[in-house]
Amino acid sequence: MAVAGAAPGMAKGPRVHLFVLINALGWTYIEKRDFLADVLRYRQPLRTVLGFSSGAIPTILTGVPPAQTGHWNLFYYDPQHSPFRWLRHFRFLPPRLLNTRVIRKLMKELGRRVLGLGPLFECCVSTTLLPFFNWTEKRNIYATGGITGAPSIFDQLAAAGRPFQVYSYHSFTDAGALRQAVRDLEQSGPGFYFLYLSEMDSLLHHACGNPAKIDERLAFYAAALKQVYSAAAKVDPTATLTIFSDHGMTPIHTHYDLAAQVESLALRMPDDYLAVYDSTMVRFWFFNEAAKQRVREVLNSSPCGRMLSDLELEGLGIYFPDHRYGELVFLLHPGWLLSRSDFSGQWLPKGMHGYHPDDAYSDGIFLSNCPPPVEVRSIADVYQCMRIAAELPAKVAARAR
Repeated sequence: MAVAGAAPGMAKGPRVHLFVLINALGWTYIEKRDFLADVLRYRQPLRTVLGFSSGAIPTILTGVPPAQTGHWNLFYYDPQHSPFRWLRHFRFLPPRLLNTRVIRKLMKELGRRVLGLGPLFECCVSTTLLPFFNWTEKRNIYATGGITGAPSIFDQLAAAGRPFQVYSYHSFTDAGALRQAVRDLEQSGPGFYFLYLSEMDSLLHHACGNPAKIDERLAFYAAALKQVYSAAAKVDPTATLTIFSDHGMTPIHTHYDLAAQVESLALRMPDDYLAVYDSTMVRFWFFNEAAKQRVREVLNSSPCGRMLSDLELEGLGIYFPDHRYGELVFLLHPGWLLSRSDFSGQWLPKGMHGYHPDDAYSDGIFLSNCPPPVEVRSIADVYQCMRIAAELPAKVAARAR
């Protein structure tokens, strides 16, 4: 096996670089554990971006914030180009007829199979509101051309003719991805290998307070990743292994029905306003000043969170001048959870992500067997580590949105 901490400059000839993204594995869950400590000596937290994986992972893959990639939350306001704008012709029907489970499933399948919204599309807002929204992640972001606003590491690898392999939930379970990586290393040899292991996210949602289950899963990852690393070391004795995550997982302590408070105002969607409830945040659009004022009064008096100013959104890299992701963003305090939301219904997990990056539980991880080639503080810096490992140029042309 390769010596832990071997410097990239020691290698001669073709290289192997392993980059492994483990979804939601936060720094608080490995800081006091010896997860792969014998191999990965360089260890530190990574600051994430505010929001969910839909914004964080494109940031990792491009090195630029959501405001530049265009990828933040999954639904965005776009009534002129909504794939469901034809549903406006059915507004005469009572909402109860359009919002049944059968109709929502039909919309999901229509979006995935006919309207080009990709295999991950979910009808997460009321069917009657779909004509006002578009879906961000239409393409596989782990493939070339998958991110709309900036070239990804995979675009650059392909353009430069570098050999690379990508493993994600689009084709593999976590165990399947790890097994396939070993086979490919044995058969294909040197190159850039990117593995996305997604199943830790679900475990931490359900068992972030259960150390035994976390240890069990980490033991599985450690054993499997050592096999991958061993296969890499046979090809390149100075192979690099870097593990990182997109965000962490915050334990939940309080549930709050903010939707009930807003609904008590007797305002009407979509006549007065629109709202999308995203587990840890609510995004609003307003169509008259009275509705805006009344909603703001409710939010100002709510104990569960706070409104984010445009200046703060800009500083966090998630400000969009066209307000496609919200004219007003209300963020819950860490550990609070909406008891009703569009994306999770009445599901009440033990842990959640999507809080402010200042929350310690929100930090991701950076673990490597070699010192990073640049200063690493945030998830965006992982991109630079990948780019330098693959010997790609520093400047590339941005893809037009």
